[in-house]
Amino acid sequence: MSNSRRNIDVLQKISDYCIQIQNARKRFGDTLEALKTDNDYKNAVAMCILQIGELTTLLSDEFKAVYSDMPWQDIKRMRNIAAHRYGEFDVEVLWGTISDDIPALEDYCNTIIGRYHAMQQEAADPEMKMEMKME
Repeated sequence: MSNSRRNIDVLQKISDYCIQIQNARKRFGDTLEALKTDNDYKNAVAMCILQIGELTTLLSDEFKAVYSDMPWQDIKRMRNIAAHRYGEFDVEVLWGTISDDIPALEDYCNTIIGRYHAMQQEAADPEMKMEMKME
């Protein structure tokens, strides 16, 4: 599998975890207070954040250099907090992450995925290939 395809697959998995976090927000209550008082809610989103951070390690260095608008290292740091210092998780920071950062991350991933698929479709379109040869 090419690096490009692998990176897209990883982005899709990250996007899926972002959706799971959004679903948890709907299910458990979309408030900071709900997150503070419901351990199941906190555990669900923390596990998704852990998985997202782990997935960033599978993105190629070249990909991260090109798509440097996303703070990949910070995402990995959040994973480390979730994995190693869970009891020290600042719930307000977690709330900010799931309220602001996760929707932005999902949009970012989906934009890149969409561009990749559009380029793949253009490359596979025989008429497009023919037009390119004629130019």
